[in-house]
Amino acid sequence: MIMVWFRKLFLSLTIIFLFSLSACSTVGQPTASQSAETEIPPVKTGGGIITEGKVIPKSYVQLSFQVSGKVSEILVKEGDSVKTGDVLVRLGNRAEAEAELARAELELLNAQQALNDLIDNHPIEKARALEAVAQANDRVRSAKYQLDNFTIPQSQQNLDAVEAVKLMEERLDQARLAFEPYKNDSLLNDARQKLKEALDNAQSDYNAAVKRLNYEVQLEAAKADLEKALDHWEKIKNGPDPDQLALAKARINAAEMALRSAQARLENLELKATIDGNVAKIDLVVGSQVTPNTIVVTLADFSSWYVYTENLTEIEVVEIQENQSVTIVPDALPELVLTGTVESIGQVFEVKQGDITYTTKILLNESDPRLRWGMTVLVTFQK
Repeated sequence: MIMVWFRKLFLSLTIIFLFSLSACSTVGQPTASQSAETEIPPVKTGGGIITEGKVIPKSYVQLSFQVSGKVSEILVKEGDSVKTGDVLVRLGNRAEAEAELARAELELLNAQQALNDLIDNHPIEKARALEAVAQANDRVRSAKYQLDNFTIPQSQQNLDAVEAVKLMEERLDQARLAFEPYKNDSLLNDARQKLKEALDNAQSDYNAAVKRLNYEVQLEAAKADLEKALDHWEKIKNGPDPDQLALAKARINAAEMALRSAQARLENLELKATIDGNVAKIDLVVGSQVTPNTIVVTLADFSSWYVYTENLTEIEVVEIQENQSVTIVPDALPELVLTGTVESIGQVFEVKQGDITYTTKILLNESDPRLRWGMTVLVTFQK
């Protein structure tokens, strides 16, 4: 107890001395550093380096909502113990989000069922495809037979089917035009008889040309159907149609994305603990409006404590080592002497009042129920 009192007295006297020097060297308006809260610099003694530090819990998180809304439920209070995943606060307007989630789940179920049906029905689809090939072959065979057994009139031998139809139609029109003046004459009229015979022959030639063209059209259509049936057979003979399979999988992917979005929307209406610990602070009441990324709950793990010192200069820090023993005395509890161990020494510097400084992290070897987050402590790095 006497040693702790001596250390604080020594540190205080040192600070007074340093301020005296500063007062002698500076006249006029106070500097920015003087206007701000004064940070006690480290002091070297025969027993080690003495400086100030702050008590920090083992870990802590500051939580905020990702969406705006009105608070409908607060499920914890300050001081409560929580586990990772526990719901702390809920926002309202859940009905719409739950309906969206239900629709997304149904669409995913339907998409998965469609893919299953495509796979399960493949044997049937394969049989139908093979049957379509056989039927198309039959139609090609029949169309070829009809065309092969069709006798092309002598007058059309050197014409293709389309040319023959066109020419025979012209001759039919000419024969009809020639017969028109005689069509009401006596059937025994020689001129009428000859023109009527010419008209009948022209009509017969035209009919033959049309029939030939129809046979060729039927054959080409049958060949096209056969080619289409063969293409389909090639696509599905070893599995479901790749195009339909890709569409089914794309539908599932889209449904999964929609489901994740709906789940995230619903989950964003709940604020959950991300660490095991205690509720340190709640800045909410039921009915209050929250905005995204505004800190509303702070959680901390008070199972162990750390002390951070942030003002060791490059002169002192070289005398500090990891695993070095430390004694700690809280300003608010001068009778309490705790021990600790240097866990880490910062690698990145910070300039303070013109000095290069480094942060040390000290793990307390024991605790006390009276310790509070942010308490100022006197830290002695033992030699």
